[in-house]
Amino acid sequence: MLNLIFVIIAGYLIGSIPFGIIISKKFRGFDIRSKGSGNIGSTNAFRVLGWKLGLAVQILDLAKGLGVILLATYFYNGLPFHNATPFQDITVFRLIAGGSAVLGHVFTIFAGFRGGKGISTAAGMMIGVAPVEVAVAVGIFLLVVFFSGYVSLASIIAAITLPTTMFLRENAFGVQITGYNTLIFFAIGLSSFLIYTHRSNIARLLANREHRFEGLRIFSKG
Repeated sequence: MLNLIFVIIAGYLIGSIPFGIIISKKFRGFDIRSKGSGNIGSTNAFRVLGWKLGLAVQILDLAKGLGVILLATYFYNGLPFHNATPFQDITVFRLIAGGSAVLGHVFTIFAGFRGGKGISTAAGMMIGVAPVEVAVAVGIFLLVVFFSGYVSLASIIAAITLPTTMFLRENAFGVQITGYNTLIFFAIGLSSFLIYTHRSNIARLLANREHRFEGLRIFSKG
């Protein structure tokens, strides 16, 4: 039980590290929350800090999710409750820890519980659990960005792609995914949460007021 409590707390605190704020203050002398959309995530970091620092924020946010999965793997010594799922106990342990990291990123204790949208940190944790699905989601993300220029739209579609790919691999292509019946519901829950964090972006997309990265629309230029 102590190990589970530890990784939940550690996962939340690691996920809460506001790299966008830290990097913007250290390298640009201002708080990223005062620029652009005011969000601390990598999309706003690319917009107001430039691609180099934006990429640094994205990598570090992704590393938070993956790092928590590795931490959970190291401290795993069994579950303190009966595991009624077909998943291995260690995978359930990892999912709990990774979920804590995503919540920490979105509701960071170090920035008044107002963090990023959670895409990068969620991708990092899922790399450690479902790397094939993440690879497909990343590919779809890039295609949508290159065609539309909307990072938020690409993030939303990538979030939907994650459980969809899992469902198709298991049910359409006959790939046996260990613990599928549990993982698919976790993926749907994670996807729904990420879409929820993008609710303001969805409203701006519908109103045609969402910021577009024109420089990324490499497939739409004449």
